[in-house]
Amino acid sequence: MVTAKNAAVTFTITGLPAWATFNTTTGALTGTPTVAEVGTSGEITITASEGNNSASTAPFTIDVQAAVAGSPPPAGAATLSWAAPTQNTDGSPITGLAGYHIYYGTDESAPSQTITVAGATATTYVVQGLAPGTYYFTVVAYNTAGVDSPDSNVAVKTI
Repeated sequence: MVTAKNAAVTFTITGLPAWATFNTTTGALTGTPTVAEVGTSGEITITASEGNNSASTAPFTIDVQAAVAGSPPPAGAATLSWAAPTQNTDGSPITGLAGYHIYYGTDESAPSQTITVAGATATTYVVQGLAPGTYYFTVVAYNTAGVDSPDSNVAVKTI
C-alpha cells in the first residue's frame, strides 16, 4: 500500500445555489443572492477529499430573506450596482458571461481586495465591513474562460 504524505485536500459541492460560488481549494461557499433568490435553497453537501479519504457535511440549506425595502445599507457598507454588458469591446455579442469581479481598496491605483460575484444575472452587490476611509471600486465582467473585461468607471465612497 502506498500512502501519499501531505496530499492536497480538495473540496466538492452538490446543490450549489446559482447565486453562490464555491472554492474547491479552500471549501469556501460565498455569494450574495438577489431578491429573485428569496426562499430556501435545495440541499447542499460539501465534501473534503484527500487521496482515498473523504468526509462530508450533513446536507444543509440556506434561507434567503428579503431585505427591508427602503432601508439604507448599514454603516461601513457600499452598495454597488451596474448594467450587465451586452457586447464585447469589439462590438460582437457577449457569449459565456460568467459573472463579475469587484476590485476595491483605499488606493485608487492599486485595489487590494477582490470579490467574485458569480452569475450573469447579478447586477448589485453590497460590500460590508468597511472601516472608515475613502474606497475606490471598479467592476469587470468575466467569461467562462476566466477573461476579464476592461474596468468600469471608478466609483468612490467615503465611510
